[in-house]
Amino acid sequence: MPRLLAAFLTCVVAAALAAGAAFAIAAALDTAPEPRNVPLVTFPDPPAPAPSGTSAPAAG
Repeated sequence: MPRLLAAFLTCVVAAALAAGAAFAIAAALDTAPEPRNVPLVTFPDPPAPAPSGTSAPAAG
């Protein structure tokens, strides 16, 4: 019976430690600032369309 009690207490302590570690990690991640959302690649703006009053050369 004492071995069964020791095994049960070991399981309870291990579960408590695992839950405590999970809460500690979650709390540590919650306090860390979020990184900025910076794109890795940027593309230049497309050229502005030609005004409608001018005629473009016809392709030919």
